[in-house]
Amino acid sequence: MTNTVTYLVGPDEQGMRLDAFLAAQEGTPSRSACARLVEAGEVTINATAATDKSERLFMGDRVQVCLPEPEAPEGLLAPNPDIPLDIRFEDEWLIVLSKQAGLVCHPSPGHVNDTLANALVAHCGPGHLGLLQGEDRPGIVHRLDMDTTGLMLAAKDDETQKALQDLIRMRVLDRRYVTLVQGPMAFDEGTIETGIARSRRDPLRMTVTDDPAAREAITTFRVLERFEAGVRDDGYALLECHLYTGRTHQIRVHMRHMGHHVVGDALYGRGDARQNLGLDRQFLHSWHVAFDHPRTGEHVSLGDTLPDDLAGVLRGLAERSQGRTAAGEEIVPQLLGA
Repeated sequence: MTNTVTYLVGPDEQGMRLDAFLAAQEGTPSRSACARLVEAGEVTINATAATDKSERLFMGDRVQVCLPEPEAPEGLLAPNPDIPLDIRFEDEWLIVLSKQAGLVCHPSPGHVNDTLANALVAHCGPGHLGLLQGEDRPGIVHRLDMDTTGLMLAAKDDETQKALQDLIRMRVLDRRYVTLVQGPMAFDEGTIETGIARSRRDPLRMTVTDDPAAREAITTFRVLERFEAGVRDDGYALLECHLYTGRTHQIRVHMRHMGHHVVGDALYGRGDARQNLGLDRQFLHSWHVAFDHPRTGEHVSLGDTLPDDLAGVLRGLAERSQGRTAAGEEIVPQLLGA
């Protein structure tokens, strides 16, 4: 079955390529999928069949396209268009988005059709996402924990997905997080290099270990701001953490290993709710990504402000600030949207 839709080219769309124009319309698939519709003869401009996806449009042109009804290929996740996507960069090969708290990246026990992967299928169209991670993880390049927010990448085809994962493996995809941890931080910067493996006592937790089966995990950190101790706590430190590897719960496990538990972390924290500053999730946000686009060579560098709950915690601590480091003077205003 198909659905024929007509779009009118407006003044802001004058001179746009046909495939880019189609992909920008609500209800249409990805740009590459729109290009295939042109090649298949499913698109007309002013009632004349379009033959070139790069044809430039003029204001007042009427573009008609026969869109196929979305049918998920066998085994692929069902689309869920009700999950909002906060997209910060998108082209025909990849997406950089800011993930909200509470959203699981891919299906897991208790989460079947309410994941980021389901939202990506709805946005890109069935069959137009990389499947190297498996049909239950379409487009996923790397994951964020359910309650960790911020920037992450998704790929629209296998080649791009592999290239982005290779950048992570080669440690040239720059991923930086901010976290608020408990206790005074003596050093302005440091490197944590350990093995990490699943805990034998609790399968939900990861742990630092020298077990030969553990996987190498490297995190560097630098202090952005320190906050003095209060009546019920030992103070706090705001850190920027740079991931060189991508192990499950890596930053949270490494901070616990240092004795500086992430504020709000129910799994690895101290269990003292009074020190969580009102948070019901971990203070961990993927604030910056930078990489060379594997298909175009363009350098992509994006930053993301803190969500309201985390920004509110920082503002609440402002009177207890012991000062920002040079890195903090540069980064904290960006995090707060100043």
